[in-house]
Amino acid sequence: MGQLHPSPTPSHYVHRIYTATGHPDDARQRPPPLSPAAPQHLLTCRADRQGSSQAKPAPRAHATPRSPMSAAAAGAAGSAMRRRRALLPAAAAALLLALAVSAPALPTAAASSGFRCRPGSRPVLFNFGDSNSDTGGMAAARGWHLTRPEGRAFFPRPTGRFCDGRLTVDFLCESLNISYLSPFLKALGSNYSSGANFASAGAATQPRDVPFALHIQVQEFLYFRDRSLELIDQGLIGPIDAQGFQNALYMIDIGQNDVNALLSNLPYDQVIAEFPPILAEIKDAVQTLYSNGSRNFWIHGTGALGCLPQKLAIPRKNDSDLDQYGCLKTYNRAAVAFNAALSSLCDQLSAEMKDATIVYTNLFPIKYDLVANHTKYGFDKPLMTCCGYGGPPYNYDFNKGCQSKDVTACDDGSKFVSWDGVHLTEAANAVVAKAILSSQYSKPSLKFDQFCRL
Repeated sequence: MGQLHPSPTPSHYVHRIYTATGHPDDARQRPPPLSPAAPQHLLTCRADRQGSSQAKPAPRAHATPRSPMSAAAAGAAGSAMRRRRALLPAAAAALLLALAVSAPALPTAAASSGFRCRPGSRPVLFNFGDSNSDTGGMAAARGWHLTRPEGRAFFPRPTGRFCDGRLTVDFLCESLNISYLSPFLKALGSNYSSGANFASAGAATQPRDVPFALHIQVQEFLYFRDRSLELIDQGLIGPIDAQGFQNALYMIDIGQNDVNALLSNLPYDQVIAEFPPILAEIKDAVQTLYSNGSRNFWIHGTGALGCLPQKLAIPRKNDSDLDQYGCLKTYNRAAVAFNAALSSLCDQLSAEMKDATIVYTNLFPIKYDLVANHTKYGFDKPLMTCCGYGGPPYNYDFNKGCQSKDVTACDDGSKFVSWDGVHLTEAANAVVAKAILSSQYSKPSLKFDQFCRL
Protein backbone atom coordinates (compact mmCIF):
# COMPACT_ATOMS: atom_id res chain seq x y z
CA MET A 1 0.00 0.00 0.00
CA GLY A 2 1.26 3.44 -0.93
CA GLN A 3 2.15 6.06 1.61
CA LEU A 4 -0.80 7.20 3.68
CA HIS A 5 -1.44 10.81 4.53
CA PRO A 6 -3.76 12.24 7.15
CA SER A 7 -7.17 13.28 5.93
CA PRO A 8 -7.77 17.00 6.48
CA THR A 9 -11.42 16.44 7.27
CA PRO A 10 -12.39 17.23 10.86
CA SER A 11 -15.46 15.11 11.47
CA HIS A 12 -16.57 11.54 11.03
CA TYR A 13 -19.90 10.78 9.49
CA VAL A 14 -22.65 8.20 9.62
CA HIS A 15 -23.37 6.22 6.47
CA ARG A 16 -26.01 3.58 6.37
CA ILE A 17 -24.98 2.04 3.07
CA TYR A 18 -24.08 5.19 1.35
CA THR A 19 -22.67 5.30 -2.12
CA ALA A 20 -23.04 8.60 -3.89
CA THR A 21 -23.99 12.22 -3.57
CA GLY A 22 -23.77 15.18 -6.07
CA HIS A 23 -22.83 18.84 -6.48
CA PRO A 24 -24.89 21.68 -7.96
CA ASP A 25 -22.10 22.67 -10.32
CA ASP A 26 -21.57 19.13 -11.61
CA ALA A 27 -24.14 19.55 -14.38
CA ARG A 28 -22.44 22.72 -15.58
CA GLN A 29 -18.88 21.54 -16.04
CA ARG A 30 -17.53 19.54 -18.91
CA PRO A 31 -15.69 16.44 -17.63
CA PRO A 32 -12.02 16.34 -18.64
CA PRO A 33 -10.91 13.30 -20.66
CA LEU A 34 -10.60 10.03 -18.81
CA SER A 35 -7.20 8.45 -18.46
CA PRO A 36 -5.97 6.29 -21.38
CA ALA A 37 -6.68 3.23 -19.23
CA ALA A 38 -10.36 4.12 -18.93
CA PRO A 39 -13.00 2.30 -21.01
CA GLN A 40 -12.93 3.72 -24.54
CA HIS A 41 -16.69 4.00 -24.82
CA LEU A 42 -16.63 6.42 -21.87
CA LEU A 43 -14.12 8.78 -23.50
CA THR A 44 -16.77 10.79 -25.36
CA CYS A 45 -19.03 12.83 -23.13
CA ARG A 46 -20.79 16.12 -23.24
CA ALA A 47 -21.38 17.66 -19.86
CA ASP A 48 -24.62 19.44 -20.56
CA ARG A 49 -27.59 19.67 -22.86
CA GLN A 50 -29.83 22.68 -22.60
CA GLY A 51 -33.45 23.26 -23.52
CA SER A 52 -36.76 21.53 -23.27
CA SER A 53 -39.50 21.21 -25.85
CA GLN A 54 -42.90 22.48 -24.84
CA ALA A 55 -45.23 19.60 -25.64
CA LYS A 56 -48.74 19.84 -24.28
CA PRO A 57 -48.76 18.31 -20.78
CA ALA A 58 -50.56 15.03 -20.30
CA PRO A 59 -53.09 14.49 -17.51
CA ARG A 60 -51.44 13.64 -14.20
CA ALA A 61 -52.31 10.72 -11.97
CA HIS A 62 -51.04 10.24 -8.42
CA ALA A 63 -50.43 7.39 -6.48
CA THR A 64 -23.34 13.60 10.73
CA PRO A 65 -21.73 11.43 8.00
CA ARG A 66 -20.13 7.33 10.04
CA SER A 67 -20.68 3.64 9.05
CA PRO A 68 -23.34 2.31 6.57
CA MET A 69 -26.09 1.67 9.09
CA SER A 70 -26.55 3.95 12.06
CA ALA A 71 -27.87 2.49 15.30
CA ALA A 72 -31.13 4.42 14.93
CA ALA A 73 -31.61 3.25 11.37
CA ALA A 74 -30.83 -0.33 12.26
CA GLY A 75 -33.28 -0.17 15.14
CA ALA A 76 -36.05 1.20 12.91
CA ALA A 77 -35.41 -1.46 10.33
CA GLY A 78 -35.36 -4.13 13.02
CA SER A 79 -38.71 -2.94 14.38
CA ALA A 80 -40.22 -3.04 10.92
CA MET A 81 -38.92 -6.58 10.48
CA ARG A 82 -40.44 -7.74 13.69
CA ARG A 83 -43.80 -6.20 12.81
CA ARG A 84 -43.90 -7.76 9.36
CA ARG A 85 -42.16 -11.09 9.90
CA ALA A 86 -43.85 -14.03 8.28
CA LEU A 87 -41.40 -16.88 7.87
CA LEU A 88 -41.43 -18.81 4.65
CA PRO A 89 -41.78 -22.59 4.82
CA ALA A 90 -38.46 -24.39 4.54
CA ALA A 91 -39.39 -25.71 1.12
CA ALA A 92 -40.07 -22.20 -0.17
CA ALA A 93 -36.76 -20.94 1.19
CA ALA A 94 -34.97 -23.83 -0.47
CA LEU A 95 -36.69 -23.02 -3.76
CA LEU A 96 -35.61 -19.39 -3.49
CA LEU A 97 -32.01 -20.44 -2.98
CA ALA A 98 -32.22 -22.75 -5.97
CA LEU A 99 -33.43 -19.84 -8.08
CA ALA A 100 -30.57 -17.71 -6.77
CA VAL A 101 -27.89 -19.91 -8.26
CA SER A 102 -29.71 -20.83 -11.47
CA ALA A 103 -28.87 -19.38 -14.88
CA PRO A 104 -30.51 -16.08 -15.82
CA ALA A 105 -33.92 -16.36 -17.45
CA LEU A 106 -34.28 -15.60 -21.14
CA PRO A 107 -35.42 -12.09 -22.08
CA THR A 108 -39.17 -11.70 -22.04
CA ALA A 109 -40.95 -11.16 -25.33
CA ALA A 110 -42.72 -8.13 -23.92
CA ALA A 111 -39.49 -6.17 -23.61
CA SER A 112 -37.52 -7.60 -26.53
CA SER A 113 -38.51 -4.75 -28.88
CA GLY A 114 -36.31 -2.25 -27.04
CA PHE A 115 -36.90 1.06 -25.26
CA ARG A 116 -40.05 3.08 -25.71
CA CYS A 117 -38.74 6.45 -26.82
CA ARG A 118 -40.26 8.78 -29.40
CA PRO A 119 -37.93 9.38 -32.38
CA GLY A 120 -36.00 12.59 -32.01
CA SER A 121 -36.34 12.73 -28.23
CA ARG A 122 -33.33 13.54 -26.10
CA PRO A 123 -32.31 11.16 -23.31
CA VAL A 124 -33.80 11.96 -19.90
CA LEU A 125 -32.92 9.92 -16.81
CA PHE A 126 -34.56 9.75 -13.37
CA ASN A 127 -32.79 7.79 -10.65
CA PHE A 128 -34.05 6.34 -7.35
CA GLY A 129 -31.81 4.62 -4.81
CA ASP A 130 -29.39 4.82 -1.91
CA SER A 131 -25.84 6.11 -1.55
CA ASN A 132 -24.65 3.91 -4.39
CA SER A 133 -26.20 6.48 -6.72
CA ASP A 134 -26.82 9.55 -4.52
CA THR A 135 -25.15 12.53 -6.16
CA GLY A 136 -25.60 14.90 -3.23
CA GLY A 137 -29.18 14.65 -2.02
CA MET A 138 -28.53 13.60 1.54
CA ALA A 139 -25.66 16.03 1.96
CA ALA A 140 -28.00 18.83 0.90
CA ALA A 141 -30.86 17.60 3.09
CA ARG A 142 -28.70 17.29 6.19
CA GLY A 143 -26.44 20.27 5.56
CA TRP A 144 -23.32 18.11 5.54
CA HIS A 145 -20.17 19.99 4.57
CA LEU A 146 -17.97 17.19 3.33
CA THR A 147 -14.30 17.94 2.79
CA ARG A 148 -11.46 16.36 0.88
CA PRO A 149 -10.37 13.70 0.20
CA GLU A 150 -13.97 13.16 -1.00
CA GLY A 151 -14.12 13.94 -4.73
CA ARG A 152 -10.37 14.43 -5.06
CA ALA A 153 -9.89 12.12 -8.08
CA PHE A 154 -12.09 14.00 -10.51
CA PHE A 155 -14.10 17.06 -9.48
CA PRO A 156 -11.67 17.64 -7.57
CA ARG A 157 -13.68 18.86 -4.59
CA PRO A 158 -16.30 17.22 -2.38
CA THR A 159 -19.65 17.04 -4.19
CA GLY A 160 -21.70 15.13 -1.64
CA ARG A 161 -20.76 11.80 -3.22
CA PHE A 162 -19.18 9.29 -0.85
CA CYS A 163 -16.40 8.56 -3.28
CA ASP A 164 -13.08 9.95 -4.44
CA GLY A 165 -14.70 10.83 -7.78
CA ARG A 166 -17.51 9.69 -10.04
CA LEU A 167 -20.14 7.10 -9.26
CA THR A 168 -21.43 4.43 -11.60
CA VAL A 169 -24.47 6.59 -12.40
CA ASP A 170 -22.14 9.41 -13.46
CA PHE A 171 -20.41 7.16 -16.00
CA LEU A 172 -23.80 6.01 -17.26
CA CYS A 173 -24.81 9.64 -17.78
CA GLU A 174 -21.62 10.18 -19.73
CA SER A 175 -22.54 7.26 -21.99
CA LEU A 176 -25.80 9.04 -22.85
CA ASN A 177 -23.95 12.31 -23.41
CA ILE A 178 -26.08 14.09 -20.80
CA SER A 179 -25.19 16.14 -17.75
CA TYR A 180 -24.63 14.49 -14.39
CA LEU A 181 -27.90 14.20 -12.49
CA SER A 182 -28.57 17.01 -10.04
CA PRO A 183 -30.12 15.91 -6.73
CA PHE A 184 -33.78 16.83 -6.31
CA LEU A 185 -32.98 18.13 -2.83
CA LYS A 186 -30.16 20.47 -3.88
CA ALA A 187 -31.61 23.93 -4.35
CA LEU A 188 -28.73 25.96 -5.79
CA GLY A 189 -26.93 25.38 -9.07
CA SER A 190 -29.01 22.39 -10.13
CA ASN A 191 -29.75 21.56 -13.77
CA TYR A 192 -32.74 19.30 -14.38
CA SER A 193 -32.86 19.47 -18.18
CA SER A 194 -31.60 15.87 -18.43
CA GLY A 195 -33.50 14.46 -15.46
CA ALA A 196 -33.14 14.40 -11.69
CA ASN A 197 -31.72 12.20 -8.96
CA PHE A 198 -33.96 11.22 -6.04
CA ALA A 199 -31.48 8.74 -4.53
CA SER A 200 -30.46 9.45 -0.96
CA ALA A 201 -27.68 8.05 1.18
CA GLY A 202 -29.00 5.60 3.74
CA ALA A 203 -32.25 5.02 1.88
CA ALA A 204 -34.06 1.69 2.06
CA THR A 205 -37.50 0.41 1.10
CA GLN A 206 -38.70 0.08 4.71
CA PRO A 207 -40.17 1.70 6.68
CA ARG A 208 -41.84 3.21 3.61
CA ASP A 209 -42.94 6.56 5.05
CA VAL A 210 -39.63 7.79 6.50
CA PRO A 211 -37.22 10.13 4.72
CA PHE A 212 -35.93 9.09 2.24
CA ALA A 213 -37.35 5.65 1.61
CA LEU A 214 -38.10 4.52 -1.94
CA HIS A 215 -41.79 5.36 -1.51
CA ILE A 216 -40.90 8.92 -0.46
CA GLN A 217 -38.54 9.26 -3.41
CA VAL A 218 -41.34 8.32 -5.81
CA GLN A 219 -43.60 10.91 -4.13
CA GLU A 220 -40.83 13.48 -4.60
CA PHE A 221 -40.73 12.59 -8.28
CA LEU A 222 -44.49 13.08 -8.64
CA TYR A 223 -44.16 16.50 -7.02
CA PHE A 224 -41.28 17.36 -9.38
CA ARG A 225 -43.30 16.17 -12.37
CA ASP A 226 -46.44 18.08 -11.44
CA ARG A 227 -44.54 21.27 -10.72
CA SER A 228 -42.68 21.04 -14.05
CA LEU A 229 -45.93 20.63 -15.96
CA GLU A 230 -47.61 23.42 -13.97
CA LEU A 231 -44.86 25.81 -15.08
CA ILE A 232 -45.48 24.86 -18.70
CA ASP A 233 -49.24 25.26 -18.21
CA GLN A 234 -48.54 28.80 -17.03
CA GLY A 235 -46.53 29.58 -20.16
CA LEU A 236 -43.21 29.40 -18.32
CA ILE A 237 -40.22 27.20 -19.03
CA GLY A 238 -40.23 23.87 -17.22
CA PRO A 239 -37.11 21.67 -17.10
CA ILE A 240 -38.91 18.70 -18.71
CA ASP A 241 -42.20 18.55 -20.61
CA ALA A 242 -44.86 15.83 -20.73
CA GLN A 243 -43.19 14.03 -23.61
CA GLY A 244 -39.87 14.10 -21.77
CA PHE A 245 -41.38 12.40 -18.73
CA GLN A 246 -43.05 9.75 -20.88
CA ASN A 247 -39.89 8.99 -22.88
CA ALA A 248 -37.54 9.06 -19.88
CA LEU A 249 -35.62 6.12 -18.44
CA TYR A 250 -36.41 5.37 -14.78
CA MET A 251 -33.55 3.69 -12.92
CA ILE A 252 -33.91 2.01 -9.51
CA ASP A 253 -30.90 0.87 -7.46
CA ILE A 254 -32.01 0.07 -3.92
CA GLY A 255 -32.22 -2.83 -1.46
CA GLN A 256 -28.66 -3.00 -0.13
CA ASN A 257 -29.56 -1.27 3.10
CA ASP A 258 -32.59 -3.49 3.58
CA VAL A 259 -30.60 -6.70 3.14
CA ASN A 260 -27.78 -5.45 5.37
CA ALA A 261 -30.23 -4.53 8.12
CA LEU A 262 -31.75 -8.00 7.97
CA LEU A 263 -28.35 -9.68 8.15
CA SER A 264 -27.49 -7.56 11.18
CA ASN A 265 -30.56 -8.73 13.10
CA LEU A 266 -31.58 -12.18 11.87
CA PRO A 267 -30.15 -15.59 10.97
CA TYR A 268 -29.86 -16.35 7.26
CA ASP A 269 -33.07 -18.38 6.85
CA GLN A 270 -35.14 -15.60 8.39
CA VAL A 271 -33.36 -13.01 6.24
CA ILE A 272 -34.60 -14.81 3.11
CA ALA A 273 -38.11 -14.90 4.56
CA GLU A 274 -38.11 -11.10 4.85
CA PHE A 275 -37.46 -10.39 1.17
CA PRO A 276 -41.13 -10.24 0.04
CA PRO A 277 -41.92 -6.89 1.79
CA ILE A 278 -38.81 -5.33 0.23
CA LEU A 279 -39.76 -6.59 -3.20
CA ALA A 280 -43.33 -5.39 -2.68
CA GLU A 281 -42.05 -1.83 -2.21
CA ILE A 282 -39.98 -2.00 -5.39
CA LYS A 283 -43.00 -3.40 -7.23
CA ASP A 284 -45.18 -0.60 -5.87
CA ALA A 285 -42.65 2.01 -7.02
CA VAL A 286 -42.60 0.62 -10.57
CA GLN A 287 -46.40 0.36 -10.71
CA THR A 288 -46.84 3.91 -9.42
CA LEU A 289 -44.41 5.29 -11.99
CA TYR A 290 -46.08 3.21 -14.71
CA SER A 291 -49.54 4.53 -13.77
CA ASN A 292 -48.11 8.03 -14.25
CA GLY A 293 -46.92 7.31 -17.78
CA SER A 294 -43.42 5.86 -17.27
CA ARG A 295 -42.57 3.10 -19.74
CA ASN A 296 -38.79 2.58 -19.56
CA PHE A 297 -37.28 1.01 -16.44
CA TRP A 298 -33.72 -0.04 -15.57
CA ILE A 299 -33.48 -1.95 -12.27
CA HIS A 300 -30.22 -2.93 -10.54
CA GLY A 301 -29.67 -5.89 -8.26
CA THR A 302 -27.42 -5.55 -5.23
CA GLY A 303 -23.67 -6.13 -5.11
CA ALA A 304 -21.28 -8.45 -3.30
CA LEU A 305 -22.11 -7.42 0.27
CA GLY A 306 -19.76 -10.01 1.75
CA CYS A 307 -16.76 -8.34 0.13
CA LEU A 308 -17.27 -4.94 1.77
CA PRO A 309 -14.47 -4.10 4.24
CA GLN A 310 -17.13 -2.79 6.61
CA LYS A 311 -18.70 -6.24 6.85
CA LEU A 312 -15.39 -8.05 6.95
CA ALA A 313 -14.28 -5.87 9.87
CA ILE A 314 -17.11 -7.21 12.07
CA PRO A 315 -15.45 -9.40 14.76
CA ARG A 316 -15.89 -13.14 14.08
CA LYS A 317 -14.93 -16.29 15.93
CA ASN A 318 -13.05 -17.80 12.99
CA ASP A 319 -12.71 -17.59 9.23
CA SER A 320 -14.98 -20.50 8.35
CA ASP A 321 -17.45 -18.16 6.62
CA LEU A 322 -14.80 -16.71 4.30
CA ASP A 323 -14.59 -17.90 0.71
CA GLN A 324 -11.43 -18.37 -1.33
CA TYR A 325 -11.20 -14.64 -2.04
CA GLY A 326 -11.71 -13.59 1.59
CA CYS A 327 -15.38 -12.54 1.30
CA LEU A 328 -18.16 -13.52 3.70
CA LYS A 329 -20.19 -16.35 2.19
CA THR A 330 -23.36 -15.70 4.20
CA TYR A 331 -23.64 -12.08 3.12
CA ASN A 332 -22.99 -12.98 -0.49
CA ARG A 333 -25.50 -15.84 -0.44
CA ALA A 334 -28.14 -13.41 0.77
CA ALA A 335 -27.24 -10.91 -1.98
CA VAL A 336 -27.48 -13.61 -4.66
CA ALA A 337 -30.83 -14.82 -3.31
CA PHE A 338 -32.20 -11.29 -3.21
CA ASN A 339 -31.13 -10.67 -6.78
CA ALA A 340 -32.79 -13.89 -7.96
CA ALA A 341 -36.05 -12.80 -6.35
CA LEU A 342 -35.73 -9.30 -7.83
CA SER A 343 -35.06 -10.76 -11.27
CA SER A 344 -38.22 -12.86 -10.99
CA LEU A 345 -40.17 -9.76 -9.96
CA CYS A 346 -38.96 -7.94 -13.07
CA ASP A 347 -40.14 -10.88 -15.20
CA GLN A 348 -43.55 -10.67 -13.54
CA LEU A 349 -43.80 -6.91 -14.09
CA SER A 350 -42.75 -7.28 -17.73
CA ALA A 351 -45.50 -9.82 -18.27
CA GLU A 352 -48.09 -7.51 -16.66
CA MET A 353 -46.92 -4.27 -18.31
CA LYS A 354 -46.67 -5.37 -21.91
CA ASP A 355 -46.21 -1.85 -23.26
CA ALA A 356 -43.27 -1.17 -20.94
CA THR A 357 -39.59 -2.11 -21.14
CA ILE A 358 -38.15 -3.36 -17.85
CA VAL A 359 -34.45 -4.22 -17.82
CA TYR A 360 -32.95 -6.04 -14.84
CA THR A 361 -29.17 -5.84 -14.38
CA ASN A 362 -27.39 -8.20 -11.98
CA LEU A 363 -24.63 -6.23 -10.24
CA PHE A 364 -23.46 -9.10 -8.03
CA PRO A 365 -21.15 -10.86 -10.54
CA ILE A 366 -19.82 -7.49 -11.67
CA LYS A 367 -18.84 -6.33 -8.19
CA TYR A 368 -17.70 -9.76 -7.03
CA ASP A 369 -15.31 -9.89 -9.99
CA LEU A 370 -13.66 -6.70 -8.75
CA VAL A 371 -12.31 -8.83 -5.89
CA ALA A 372 -12.03 -12.27 -7.46
CA ASN A 373 -10.08 -10.96 -10.46
CA HIS A 374 -8.80 -7.70 -9.06
CA THR A 375 -5.44 -7.82 -10.84
CA LYS A 376 -7.22 -7.83 -14.20
CA TYR A 377 -8.46 -4.33 -13.41
CA GLY A 378 -5.22 -3.07 -11.88
CA PHE A 379 -6.33 -3.25 -8.24
CA ASP A 380 -3.78 -4.18 -5.55
CA LYS A 381 -5.99 -3.98 -2.45
CA PRO A 382 -9.39 -5.58 -3.18
CA LEU A 383 -10.53 -5.88 0.45
CA MET A 384 -8.79 -2.91 2.02
CA THR A 385 -10.25 0.57 2.51
CA CYS A 386 -8.47 3.47 0.83
CA CYS A 387 -9.84 6.17 3.15
CA GLY A 388 -10.04 4.43 6.51
CA TYR A 389 -8.42 3.74 9.83
CA GLY A 390 -6.77 0.77 11.51
CA GLY A 391 -4.38 -0.60 8.92
CA PRO A 392 -4.41 -4.11 7.44
CA PRO A 393 -6.23 -6.27 6.72
CA TYR A 394 -9.25 -4.00 6.10
CA ASN A 395 -8.24 -0.53 7.31
CA TYR A 396 -11.75 0.03 8.62
CA ASP A 397 -12.91 1.29 12.01
CA PHE A 398 -16.62 1.51 12.86
CA ASN A 399 -16.02 4.64 14.93
CA LYS A 400 -13.92 6.55 12.41
CA GLY A 401 -15.21 7.41 8.93
CA CYS A 402 -13.37 8.96 6.02
CA GLN A 403 -14.19 12.45 7.34
CA SER A 404 -12.59 11.85 10.75
CA LYS A 405 -9.60 14.07 11.45
CA ASP A 406 -7.26 11.18 12.32
CA VAL A 407 -8.22 9.02 9.35
CA THR A 408 -5.72 8.45 6.56
CA ALA A 409 -6.32 8.24 2.82
CA CYS A 410 -4.23 6.21 0.40
CA ASP A 411 -2.15 8.05 -2.19
CA ASP A 412 -3.62 6.26 -5.22
CA GLY A 413 -7.28 5.31 -5.06
CA SER A 414 -7.07 3.63 -8.46
CA LYS A 415 -5.33 0.70 -6.78
CA PHE A 416 -8.24 0.13 -4.39
CA VAL A 417 -11.72 -1.29 -4.92
CA SER A 418 -13.21 0.24 -1.75
CA TRP A 419 -13.06 3.95 -1.05
CA ASP A 420 -14.37 4.13 2.53
CA GLY A 421 -15.22 0.52 3.43
CA VAL A 422 -18.74 0.75 1.99
CA HIS A 423 -18.50 2.63 -1.30
CA LEU A 424 -16.42 1.95 -4.36
CA THR A 425 -13.59 4.12 -5.64
CA GLU A 426 -14.04 5.98 -8.91
CA ALA A 427 -11.78 3.41 -10.58
CA ALA A 428 -14.03 0.56 -9.43
CA ASN A 429 -17.17 2.48 -10.46
CA ALA A 430 -15.73 2.87 -13.97
CA VAL A 431 -15.32 -0.92 -14.22
CA VAL A 432 -18.89 -1.48 -13.02
CA ALA A 433 -20.24 1.02 -15.55
CA LYS A 434 -18.32 -0.63 -18.38
CA ALA A 435 -19.82 -4.01 -17.45
CA ILE A 436 -23.33 -2.54 -17.32
CA LEU A 437 -22.84 -0.94 -20.72
CA SER A 438 -21.78 -4.28 -22.17
CA SER A 439 -25.38 -5.53 -21.60
CA GLN A 440 -23.88 -8.93 -20.69
CA TYR A 441 -25.47 -8.79 -17.22
CA SER A 442 -28.83 -7.38 -18.28
CA LYS A 443 -32.14 -9.04 -19.05
CA PRO A 444 -33.27 -8.31 -21.73
CA SER A 445 -29.86 -7.61 -23.24
CA LEU A 446 -30.45 -3.97 -24.20
CA LYS A 447 -27.66 -1.41 -24.48
CA PHE A 448 -27.98 1.31 -21.86
CA ASP A 449 -26.04 3.80 -23.97
CA GLN A 450 -28.45 3.28 -26.88
CA PHE A 451 -31.41 4.60 -24.90
CA CYS A 452 -33.30 7.24 -26.88
CA ARG A 453 -30.76 7.18 -29.70
CA LEU A 454 -31.86 8.06 -33.21
